[in-house]
Amino acid sequence: DSFFLQWSYTNNMATDWLGSIVSINCGDSLGVYQGRVSAVDQVSQTISLTRPFHNGVKCLVPEVTFRAGDITELKILEIPGPGENQHFGDLHQTELGASGVGYQVGISQNGTGKLVKKPTSSSSAPQNIPKRTDVKSQDVAVSPQQQQCSKSYVDRHTESLSQSKSFRRRHNSWSSSSRHPNQATPKKSGLKNGQMKNKDDECFGDDIEEIPDTDFDFEGNLALFDKAAVFEEIDTYERRSGTRSRGIPNERPTRYRHDENILESEPIVYRRITVPHNVSKEFCTDSGLVVPSVSYELHKKLLSVAEKHGLTLERRLEMTGVCASQMALTLLGGPNRLNPKNVHQRPTVALLCGPHVKGAQGISCGRHLANHDVQVILFLPNFVKMLESITNELSLFSKTQGQQVSNLKDLPTSPVDLVINCLDCPENAFLRDQPWYKAAVAWANRNRAPVLSIDPPVHEGEQGIDAKWSLALGLPLPLGERAGRVYLCDIGLPQQVFQEVGISYHSPFGCKFVIPLHSA
Repeated sequence: DSFFLQWSYTNNMATDWLGSIVSINCGDSLGVYQGRVSAVDQVSQTISLTRPFHNGVKCLVPEVTFRAGDITELKILEIPGPGENQHFGDLHQTELGASGVGYQVGISQNGTGKLVKKPTSSSSAPQNIPKRTDVKSQDVAVSPQQQQCSKSYVDRHTESLSQSKSFRRRHNSWSSSSRHPNQATPKKSGLKNGQMKNKDDECFGDDIEEIPDTDFDFEGNLALFDKAAVFEEIDTYERRSGTRSRGIPNERPTRYRHDENILESEPIVYRRITVPHNVSKEFCTDSGLVVPSVSYELHKKLLSVAEKHGLTLERRLEMTGVCASQMALTLLGGPNRLNPKNVHQRPTVALLCGPHVKGAQGISCGRHLANHDVQVILFLPNFVKMLESITNELSLFSKTQGQQVSNLKDLPTSPVDLVINCLDCPENAFLRDQPWYKAAVAWANRNRAPVLSIDPPVHEGEQGIDAKWSLALGLPLPLGERAGRVYLCDIGLPQQVFQEVGISYHSPFGCKFVIPLHSA
């Protein structure tokens, strides 16, 4: 109880400690208080702190007063510099009587001092106050209660106090640099200074010295948040109450695209085509529709029924030629290759046809390609008697700029842009033993040009040329790996024609006549 004796030697000595930030430990019952010294009463042995903090939490009262008997330990956290405690210079200590009622000096709004009456007690003996030392060499003590301050307070005040610290540093630096070296620090007084002080207190009222030096552990506190448990609790509440506060992926959007249907639609059925026999292989379109394969016998029966209803062979050949030529033009480069600026780079197509209906389909395709300014070289072996369909197609092809050859020596020796294969036919298997057939297969494999097969056979052993693309008609056959990538073309078969052969059919083509198929 003798630390007040250090201030009792001289009246000015106690004034020097005004404005210092101290930490007062009052024991386990009262706790730890921190604040700035605003008054020291030597008679009643009391000390007053302004803007106090109790156990790390800001007090509701603007000022607290302690008796010497209640103080267990007193630590000086910060001593103000030469210019920071100037406004405390006018404060003076007041001698009080033995009544126990002292007067504490505070700062009014206009910067002048005023006396505030405080009830105090003088029963305690004075205590020692440590001598004033250099601020740089003094260690700052932080109580355990201060380290365990509320996280909510740190979150609320960290940002504003950081701004206050930056502002005060800039303000002090500008003030010290703008004054003359011999000029004393001006005292804040007058109405204008008082108004500015009120504004500063409102914006930067909290002292930054009371904040612990340790940084707030954002990562550690974030790890304490169990996101999965919180969202599960929210979902459980929403299921019980029937409300929905968060959007879900299946929720219908509030805005629709120009091509989106706003009416309720039926569930999508991807298997719209069924065949009467067991399916050995299935394909699917880009949109996911399932297209089953059919046997060669069922495919032949389907074309026969269509011909009986008026879809004659000539119409089928024309439709096949159009679809095959459209696909070939796309493979050749489309508008990037076939335009008036590239007349000097006309694509070359070699067309290999046999003396059967599938060969007639290839000749029809060659005629349409020649009409689109493609250089077509048609190979067809010489036969004494040709099918009528082949004769008719050759007659039309001869009216174009295409070239027809019957000798393999007349085919180009350099690689062409595309080879179209129409040599194979399951009904004319004996042709594969002919010398011209073997020579044509050898030329195609040696030319190293990509191959497009039109309506290829089913079995891999019957196809002597490895194709990169294959075009199926109506419904695909169970083609093997040597057929390459399979495409399907619409040759105009009506839906009732499929029903007559036992096939439940719904068109998978959409807005196109040729669509790619993928192995399911």
